[in-house]
Amino acid sequence: MAELDILVDAFGRIQQSVHAAVQGLSAEQLAWRADASANSVGWLAWHLTRVQDSHIAELVDGEQVWTKQNFVDRFGLSLPRLDTGYRHTAAQVAEVRVPGPDLLLDYHDATHDRTVEYLGTVKVADLDKIVDYNWNPPVSLSVRLVSVIADDLQHAGQAAFIRGLLLRRAS
Repeated sequence: MAELDILVDAFGRIQQSVHAAVQGLSAEQLAWRADASANSVGWLAWHLTRVQDSHIAELVDGEQVWTKQNFVDRFGLSLPRLDTGYRHTAAQVAEVRVPGPDLLLDYHDATHDRTVEYLGTVKVADLDKIVDYNWNPPVSLSVRLVSVIADDLQHAGQAAFIRGLLLRRAS
């Protein structure tokens, strides 16, 4: 395995986990929350994809898939256009509703494709490059990518857990 293939593999596992958590759920199921303060499967999948999209866009110095491919209007959320869900209140979580799994998975897949395309341009020597000086210590490309992977996998696992709660509750 080439040095950077492990990153492609990790993002592929995120994609598989998102599909497993989201596929086959109705709009109501995607929005279901265990209680009024909990996250939904739909919100978690949307949020983890928004975070990945925004970070990859910063790395390629380009526009986010969210706006470039007009997902922002297709989702039609009443949130600020570039909102990623970071620090959302329970009320804001409730606002993230999608008509079904297809739009959510289309957005995730488009973001995944852009991520893999970007990773194809990265060289091993690039991994030490500082991409964010707003932290102490400054954040390197490798740390940023691992951070996105870790965050996304945690949220994908949470979505899978909530899906399990939801489906057990329904049976």
